[in-house]
Amino acid sequence: MRAHSFGLGSLALPWLLSREGLWAAPTKPFTEALKFDLSPKAPPRYGQAKAMISLFMIGGPSQMDLFDPKPQLAKYHLQPFPGEIRYDNAAEASSKVFGSPWKFAPRGQCGMEISELLPHLAEIVDDITLIRSMKTGVNNHGQSVSALHTGRITSGRPTLGSWLSYGLGSASDELPTYLALTSPQGPPLMNNENWTAGWLPAVYQGTMVRPTAPHILNLDAPPDLAGAGQKRQLDLLESFNRDHFLRHGGDSDLDARIQSYTLAARMQDAAKEAFDLSGEPASIRKMYGLDQDATRDYATRCLIARRLVERGVRFVQVLNNGQSWDHHGSIRSALPDRCREVDQPCAALVKDLKQRGLLDSTVVHWGGEMGRLPVLQNDGGPDKWGRDHNTHGFSCWMAGGGFKGGHVQGATDEWGHQAVQGVVHHFDWHATLLHLFGLDHGKLVFKRNGLDASLVDGQPARVVAEMLG
Repeated sequence: MRAHSFGLGSLALPWLLSREGLWAAPTKPFTEALKFDLSPKAPPRYGQAKAMISLFMIGGPSQMDLFDPKPQLAKYHLQPFPGEIRYDNAAEASSKVFGSPWKFAPRGQCGMEISELLPHLAEIVDDITLIRSMKTGVNNHGQSVSALHTGRITSGRPTLGSWLSYGLGSASDELPTYLALTSPQGPPLMNNENWTAGWLPAVYQGTMVRPTAPHILNLDAPPDLAGAGQKRQLDLLESFNRDHFLRHGGDSDLDARIQSYTLAARMQDAAKEAFDLSGEPASIRKMYGLDQDATRDYATRCLIARRLVERGVRFVQVLNNGQSWDHHGSIRSALPDRCREVDQPCAALVKDLKQRGLLDSTVVHWGGEMGRLPVLQNDGGPDKWGRDHNTHGFSCWMAGGGFKGGHVQGATDEWGHQAVQGVVHHFDWHATLLHLFGLDHGKLVFKRNGLDASLVDGQPARVVAEMLG
């Protein structure tokens, strides 16, 4: 579905399509005259995962300050780096080693070392797989975001959430199967490219959710059309829909819009109920951090994400504004602020899913599109120090859905610069996720220009079995 508002107060599909620019727009034909919808589909084989929540930290959280302790950096702090560095911003670059200002300690029964900046994550390490060897290899934000979302560095391709929607359909007939929860501070970098269906049929596109109420616009009928009046209106609209589609069959954008209007009617009660946190117990609200100014926003969206997967939503993204984890400068003050906002809500989400019996079937992902370099940037004094981009070895964590608990996957070199052991490329990560959903990355394909296109598209992807329970 496109990220437009759902309107129920109109009487005719032609008027709606004209308003949304689809009436005279070029068609996007279906492949081989097939019709695509969100009816539930059984995967080819058993898949433990049924839903996924991606807590995507656009900008690039610093792995050597959060997840990947490197004593070598402390030992050589402010000394020249002895090897080669791949800078993204050479103008502000420095060759001085930057030792982390924060302490690490073993956490949980597994002894996983985690930074003092993440005390709540430290409480759930026995439930997570920490990947210390992620790699996309392209130091630009947009290209690396595209790689992790779509499998390639180029834009315009379907995102992971769209592929899961295409392969599995929806588990709910009252809510969209793919939702993106944006920040009240502003849209994410690349905006709707984060939830695009690319060249897949438009029905598989994610739906953007507003950060504040009303989260999805125009769900309520006008007072004079409520009840029986709205029912008559929707029946009339459905007849227009059927007649119009028969005359314009084969257009996936048109079909997606018609399906979205039908879904919108069913969403009137379900969506408002899913986004309404007033019935959540005080203990749950406190566990997520809704009672604190610093965590309230992210806590609200994490709790909504749990409620959505609980109600059958397949894929939920929780996105930050812009690229707010991009700490080229002032990292000593900015990084603690970002961690304070998200650490408690993210850990609470995992705890909450686990206590409800949902963690086994729900994958939770935390991470950005890159990490940072072991040398300092903006050498204008400690308060201005930052770190430049690094996509050759960075960290993220996974929980639930079949991932091992208390497991560390891979390693970077002694400086935290390059992934050197158990490397997980973005296409390996995609193959592993599809595997957990019962899908084969080599067989989940869409016929495009006469060829089979997929999420990994011929890249040497492997299922990283050592991460799986």
